[in-house]
Amino acid sequence: MDVEVAARQAEEKEDPSPPGGFQVYKRRWLVLGVVCLLNCSNAMLWLSFAPVADKTAEHFSISLDTVNWLSLVYLVISVPFGLVAIWMLDTLGLKCVVILCAWLNMVGSIVRELSVINAFSLGSLNIVYLLVGQCLCAMAQPLIVFAPTKLAALWFPDHQRATANMIASMSNPLGLLISNILSPALVHEGKDIPLMLGVYTGPAILACVLATVGIRNKEPPTPPSASASQSNSQSVFAGLKMLLRNRSYLVLMITVGGGVALFSCYSALLEQVLCSMGYSNLFAGLCGALFTVAGLIGAFLLGLYVDRTKKFIESTKIGICLTALACTAFAVVSQFRNQTYALAVISSVFGFFGFATYPVYMELAVECSYPVGEGTSSGLIFVASQILGVIFMVLLQSLAVEKKETTYSTCSVAQGGTLDWSTSSLVFAGISSLIACFYVVAFHTTYRRIFAETSNTCSINKTDDYITDGLQKGKDTD
Repeated sequence: MDVEVAARQAEEKEDPSPPGGFQVYKRRWLVLGVVCLLNCSNAMLWLSFAPVADKTAEHFSISLDTVNWLSLVYLVISVPFGLVAIWMLDTLGLKCVVILCAWLNMVGSIVRELSVINAFSLGSLNIVYLLVGQCLCAMAQPLIVFAPTKLAALWFPDHQRATANMIASMSNPLGLLISNILSPALVHEGKDIPLMLGVYTGPAILACVLATVGIRNKEPPTPPSASASQSNSQSVFAGLKMLLRNRSYLVLMITVGGGVALFSCYSALLEQVLCSMGYSNLFAGLCGALFTVAGLIGAFLLGLYVDRTKKFIESTKIGICLTALACTAFAVVSQFRNQTYALAVISSVFGFFGFATYPVYMELAVECSYPVGEGTSSGLIFVASQILGVIFMVLLQSLAVEKKETTYSTCSVAQGGTLDWSTSSLVFAGISSLIACFYVVAFHTTYRRIFAETSNTCSINKTDDYITDGLQKGKDTD
């Protein structure tokens, strides 16, 4: 039996063992693929109703506010359950977390299906199935959102970590993009809702099967790097204490949390801001798509660059400054009519630099907080971003006032009528500029994980040299 296990591990190995006995396995790409599919599926389930809110309200005979709660429930549940997810990831391991996430995601999607099956009909209370299903999917979100940094650290060598983190992290906005395109394409009338629910259930079931069958170990038999080989990560509670005393990490948490919160506000309010100036919903959707697609391209390119150069700080500081400039440009240009080309370019630039830096920030969070567990360092940033997202959303909405001149407005009553978002847009730009300045001036750190790996490698090399010299001396004596 041991011979069979050893043979299977040998087949999975991709490269000869590097110095120090570290090894990478082909299976890491399967684990990465499962995490990406889960992340994408969960994001698709999150926003599946938002692009067709009016049709959903019509089919289930509910209000638009109730439909909005199908998305908002993610925000409500992710904060308290995010703390549980932090503990689970760093205590139970990646395998347990991914499989639990896969089952929650699949069961949630199936429960949503019950709302359109006559045999399980609750009449006017069918919305309960949707809410329960969305709650289960929302519980799965922190588990999979926190996973990329842990996955990259445990399964990938140091020269592939940033790229692996980028691929896994960017599958979430890819899912949001797919849902924004797919839902309107599938649902033309209220009676098309069952078809949409069925289409979104398929990827969730596939991801669950792959996770349950394909992920066999919580970590590879042989570590891919020195940091992965050292089991000196702190306990969750000790790690949280260390993070709250780590000045560099706190600066990073405020910066990334605020940035993600601003991205959430941009995505949620984009249509309402543009319709008040006469832009169509189709154009607003195009800007959102350009924002996401450009971000995916930027993340891919920056991930490759950082993996080769390890210039985490330089890349993020340049990126956040350019992102703040794009925010300011959007705040100004969005208050003028007939600026379609300019707004399209600005949205692309905003996404290209804003999204691109997110995976690098997650790697930087691990570098500045090592040896705190990867799940703890990335999870706390996620929780902070959710809390700041609520604060920013309430602030920006409270600053919007009713607009007097509405002759060119394309806003509908369902969107809240025509509001003047000029003050909110300027505050949005001001917050982004303040965050950028704060990060550039206040953030300084050493790359603790890279330093630990380098020290470990040097120690191994010294030991090897010592053994070699000893053997040579023995031969000379003989």
